[in-house]
Amino acid sequence: MLDIRALVERVGPALLRTVFSPEPNTVAGDVVIAEPDQPTTSASGDLVLGVGVNDVEQAMRLVRDCGEQGAAAVLLKPPVSAQTAVVEAVRAADVALVEVRSGTAWAQLVWLIRAALAGGIRQAEESGGGVADLFRLADAVADVVDAPVTVEDAHSQVLAYSARQDLTDPARISTIMGRKQPDDVLAKFRARGTFRQLTKGSSAIFVPAQQDGTLPRLVMPIRMGGELLGSMWAVVPGPVSEERATAFADTAPLVALQLLRWRAVADVQRRRSAEQVRLVLDGSDGWRSAANELAVPNEAHRVIAIEMPASEEPAEGQRLAMWEWITRGIGRRPLVTEVGTRLYALVPDRARGGGWPELRHALTSHDLSPRPLVAVGTSVPVTDVPRSRAQADELIGLLRTGLVRQPVAIYEDLWHLLVLSRMAGAAADAGAAALGPLTVLRDHDRAQGTEYQATLHAWLRYPGDPRQAGRELQVHPNTFRYRMKRIGQLVDVDLDDPDVRSALLVQLLTERWAQHG
Repeated sequence: MLDIRALVERVGPALLRTVFSPEPNTVAGDVVIAEPDQPTTSASGDLVLGVGVNDVEQAMRLVRDCGEQGAAAVLLKPPVSAQTAVVEAVRAADVALVEVRSGTAWAQLVWLIRAALAGGIRQAEESGGGVADLFRLADAVADVVDAPVTVEDAHSQVLAYSARQDLTDPARISTIMGRKQPDDVLAKFRARGTFRQLTKGSSAIFVPAQQDGTLPRLVMPIRMGGELLGSMWAVVPGPVSEERATAFADTAPLVALQLLRWRAVADVQRRRSAEQVRLVLDGSDGWRSAANELAVPNEAHRVIAIEMPASEEPAEGQRLAMWEWITRGIGRRPLVTEVGTRLYALVPDRARGGGWPELRHALTSHDLSPRPLVAVGTSVPVTDVPRSRAQADELIGLLRTGLVRQPVAIYEDLWHLLVLSRMAGAAADAGAAALGPLTVLRDHDRAQGTEYQATLHAWLRYPGDPRQAGRELQVHPNTFRYRMKRIGQLVDVDLDDPDVRSALLVQLLTERWAQHG
């Protein structure tokens, strides 16, 4: 048994927050799903999840029922959880109120709470994900949707299924027994357009009952990084409430992440290969043996660094989906590994047979969502791979600043920007930007809203060409000339001296890069 506050601490403050808890108050039962306007059946010590309860009156009725039945706590999402009337109701009912953070999938919560009650939440996190976790997750999803569930891959192979069998039909029994949907069942769903909807859609699909006795289904595509990984199938008695359907759909990203983790852990060869690739990228002890084991050809290679931008999908899931996509067979399978939050691919710099041009075409032509940051180091011998990786890492930094906007940043095309970036960093560390008359222009721009620093930068880039400089600033050449005249009145600087011009350009570049650093 766990105290409510201890349970919240185990599951984590990112998901739960204790609003009120009487003392003492321990969880002695299980997790119960409650629906709005439906009778609640809970036992002493249960945790009751108000799935879809978003009305104060509904929440208060749920709290009163839970108090009468001796439940330990009611879990609600905001804004209902923060309403004064609801808080007063839980105090009167002598039950705990726990707020579930917005965006939390109910199935994830069921899974984590049960793991916490069993004392296994740490083991579940450290295991890296296994087939047992997929089955437990299927059970949690089944509780949320109140129906038996199967988790299937993109080829309709059954990967996991829930323990609930209270609602079933011959098609479901055959699917679980054969670990795959039978051909005749697949044909029926294809005829109804179910798989076409799965392929194109990203929301839950309701499939009505069929004349042969096949019960209705609620089907949810499982996607990550724009790729269809599989689907979830729930056998339901009829149309499902919007709250249940939404809760079912909310579990898809969690199932996708768990599925990708399971694949990564299950693929022993992939894990071993990833470890060897890391040794080659680092150039650390044992890299030669690793290169031999990987059969890295003795020819020029490039290192490609890939970083996924922030999005609604979990970063880990995006990386795993990208890994799957890259290694699915672009010529000779690229050697891929994950280091921190970044993916690295090591590919030969050859025109055919799985070389860099092939992977480059795939990265630029494929409709990846969200679009990753991709940076490519120079072509180097295998003995010099760490240098190519360092260049790719530095280019990723440029892409992050937004100063470089390209689908693929390649060292040979952007080396000059690396020079400017390093120079600006060194100048900033030396305090070079504070020297000379530039501080006067900087202060004037801040105080008066002028753009004299940008004007001077454009003049230094296009000396003697006010039309081109004005075009860069999107102002008329006469406006540009006026600004330069005002700069001459504000500061005493000899722009005819080439050393002065060089020093000013370094200062302006330092400031520009520092703003994006």
